[in-house]
Amino acid sequence: MLEKNDIEYEKAVLIGIVTREQSEEKLDEYLDELEFLTYTAGGEVMKRFTQKMDAPNPKTFVGTGKMEDVRAFVEEHEIGAAIFDDELSPAQQKNIERILHCKVLDRTGLILDIFAQRATTSYARTQVELAQYEYLLPRLAGMWTHLERQRGGIGMRGPGETEIETDRRIVRDKIALLKKKLETIDRQMEVQRGNRGQLVRVALVGYTNVGKSTLMNVISKSEVFAENKLFATLDTTVRKVVIRNLPFLLTDTVGFIRKLPTQLVESFKSTLDEVREADLLLHVVDISHPQFEDHIASVNQILAEIKSAEKPTLMVFNKIDAYEAEQIEEDDLMTERTSSHNTLAEWKNTWMNRLGKDVLFISALNKENMEEFKKKVYEAVRQIHITRFPYNNFLYPEYDTYTDGEEE
Repeated sequence: MLEKNDIEYEKAVLIGIVTREQSEEKLDEYLDELEFLTYTAGGEVMKRFTQKMDAPNPKTFVGTGKMEDVRAFVEEHEIGAAIFDDELSPAQQKNIERILHCKVLDRTGLILDIFAQRATTSYARTQVELAQYEYLLPRLAGMWTHLERQRGGIGMRGPGETEIETDRRIVRDKIALLKKKLETIDRQMEVQRGNRGQLVRVALVGYTNVGKSTLMNVISKSEVFAENKLFATLDTTVRKVVIRNLPFLLTDTVGFIRKLPTQLVESFKSTLDEVREADLLLHVVDISHPQFEDHIASVNQILAEIKSAEKPTLMVFNKIDAYEAEQIEEDDLMTERTSSHNTLAEWKNTWMNRLGKDVLFISALNKENMEEFKKKVYEAVRQIHITRFPYNNFLYPEYDTYTDGEEE
């Protein structure tokens, strides 16, 4: 993997606002994530601009004074992209471009750009292209001249580079064609899912960059691409896994994220179908991330949206090797103790204790507690298997108990 110094990163600034619904602390969390997204897309954040407002300015998102500060910084430091944490309306984007004279992106545009980089298969590229065109359609009026002026870099991958002359009618035709193409692929994938036989289906779900692909590689002994960047993998990967002679299908799915663009939820319908049709979910959580509880809530919200929240689920808290509790000095009487000061043992006695046997603490990278992980997954899969196929269980009594040792 290339180090940051080996790549020429595009200079960018981030812009966000504090509102009644979004505190300063919450905005900092979102901007931290937005900075990681920017780095993933190939950008380097030079400065953050924030402002307290009751609501976004309908013309320029932030106030005129703050926008002038941004313009001066952009001009002085030759900034290539201004990235906003919330979705901009087409009118806002057009007005801001006139003021800043650089690329203007919102969180949705940035995520779509990363997806355009990461899509490797024809299927993933088609899904991303559809999402890009649907995002682009209402923004056509002010976008083409801007795209003609600047090519390449963050936000410029995909349709913009090759379809500069496209008008609304052609874009709508393209969207219709892509939807038709996806429908054909969806039917093929439905047939493939139907052809997988009577095996129990297990799906890895979770926030982006929590280690799902690393865990997939450990369990299935395969080589799924894994990297410490957001959305390292987009394509659904399915592997047949055998634990103690009990076979099942394991699926690695695209990671979720807060403020996930609606265009992506729709265009990645088939990827989410893998979750909908799973018999068991392994909800992987990066416990070393300061906002892991928010990540859990975001994933649960998306699972509820796709009607998969009630499925049998094992909570898998990954990256225990990287977890560090914040320390409080013994003579520090000013610092208020919060959940960030919990040790792993203390976390296990919080709300996690109510999860009972449906919780695991592992390190997929260092292969810590993997034997316990395999045992729990085995027991959960076996329970589903014997409920659905009692005759098979009668024929194969070796499924009855989990024994230590290498799986066959």
